[in-house]
Amino acid sequence: MRFNRMLLSATLVVVALVIQVSVLARLHLPGAVPDLVLLTVLALAMVYGHVGGALIGFAAGLLADLAPPADHAAGRYALVLCVIGYLAGLAKPENGQLKSATGPMAVVVAAAVGSTLLYAGVGALVGDTAARHVGLSSLLFTAALYDLLLAPFVVPGLMALARRSESNPLADSNSAKAADVSSGWLASGTGLRIGSQRGHRVKAARARVARAGRIKGVKRL
Repeated sequence: MRFNRMLLSATLVVVALVIQVSVLARLHLPGAVPDLVLLTVLALAMVYGHVGGALIGFAAGLLADLAPPADHAAGRYALVLCVIGYLAGLAKPENGQLKSATGPMAVVVAAAVGSTLLYAGVGALVGDTAARHVGLSSLLFTAALYDLLLAPFVVPGLMALARRSESNPLADSNSAKAADVSSGWLASGTGLRIGSQRGHRVKAARARVARAGRIKGVKRL
């Protein structure tokens, strides 16, 4: 991943995690908790693609696993968000522009349901039965509902910010100038430009000599 992607992704994930832990988790809503980290991963994955989505999802999930008050095994949510980020990246538009909001909203609902099921499934493998006591059907419904209500305020803005950082005209112009400077420096350093100038000078000297010879021949006649 490029540096600007890494910097933007890390900043957005950390901010989303802080808001989720300090604000959303304290609302004590029935059922699930609105997953701002999941929405951030989805928005970035639909811009950066499946590889970037998987990497961002793993890093975001690992931070969520280690952030207090985490009460589950480390790496559990990292695995979930890695898979979700990869799958969401497959829904990336070819031209980078969204024609309607139907596609992203469908991705949000599928990701909310899929992440809840996958998290509960991994928990069942490691002996965590908390989802059974809360009720899996209630978790699925509330997770999809909360994320769907929160998504219009999060996903479009983050996707626009990620696309803007990808197509930075200042960076493109600077890279073009750097390419021109480097090519000029390379040409002068290797002597290609000097060699071409010498070639032109030799041709001009030969032309002058030939012209002088023709003039002398005319005078002799």
